[in-house]
Amino acid sequence: MAVSRRTVELFYDVVSPYSWIAFEVLCRYRPKWNLDLKFRPCFLGGIMSSSGNRPPGLVPNKAKYMVKDIERQREYYGIPIAQPSNPVEVMFEKGSLSAMRLLTAIDIAHPDKIEQLSRELWMRIWSRDEDIVLPESLKQACLATGFSDTQSTAIISRLSDQDIKDKLKETTQEALDAGAFGAPTIIAHANGAKHMFFGSDRFFLIAHLYGKEMFLRDLSTDYHRYFFYRCTAQFRQI
Repeated sequence: MAVSRRTVELFYDVVSPYSWIAFEVLCRYRPKWNLDLKFRPCFLGGIMSSSGNRPPGLVPNKAKYMVKDIERQREYYGIPIAQPSNPVEVMFEKGSLSAMRLLTAIDIAHPDKIEQLSRELWMRIWSRDEDIVLPESLKQACLATGFSDTQSTAIISRLSDQDIKDKLKETTQEALDAGAFGAPTIIAHANGAKHMFFGSDRFFLIAHLYGKEMFLRDLSTDYHRYFFYRCTAQFRQI
């Protein structure tokens, strides 16, 4: 008898570097935990405003800490994440609304491409320090994901369509209704209930929920050299 897959929803915004970390770690655990991983692009600006939260980048000490923390995360997870040259401009002046509308459009018309395009947008903003706002920048991201020039142009032309706007608002509201106050927000389905987790550092709790193993280096490229945590709270070496 086939074992049913465990549904996990990831509400994310590409303007959030911690969303990228959660995205990659969940992708790595997908086969190990038999996950039905659902990508839910939402608008972080709307979540922050509606929940009354304050971006960490606007808190001076948090902003300083993020710089070092992102360096540590890059080394730990093996994700090529780096601070853009002007984080304030990227995160607060330019924002990510157009990019998230693009991902919403892809989720509607080409859901098989959303994982690849999400990763490409994160690479642009959080690895190569490239724009994700201008139409030409978004077109380049589509081309890099495998869409033709004609397809890419057609997709970009739809970003102001009402159905795209409405779908993004709907997904953002779903995140808020689930209790979101930032991104990433993870909804793990288990035993007929939905369990919300915030951030990119709660995977051990999701492992505990599912009674699964969790490698301490979270399936980074050389994880077989390291210890893992089994949810019985015992440690042993691979």
